[in-house]
Amino acid sequence: MPRLPGISQRDAVRVFQKLGYHLAHESGHTIMSNGKIRLVIPRHNPINAITMGGIAKTAGLTPDEFRKLL
Repeated sequence: MPRLPGISQRDAVRVFQKLGYHLAHESGHTIMSNGKIRLVIPRHNPINAITMGGIAKTAGLTPDEFRKLL
């Protein structure tokens, strides 16, 4: 899996909101859901590229699809 760039937590939340995910809970991590899939986004700046790749994979996105949504 090609690596994704390390991005901020805000940018990650913005990408997933474009895909229909909504904010479910915020504390040490941001929890987003679309009703079927739950994503856990750490509140790091930047989010590690490997971690971001795993989150995108859980959402059903390839790294290229994720980059286009940035």
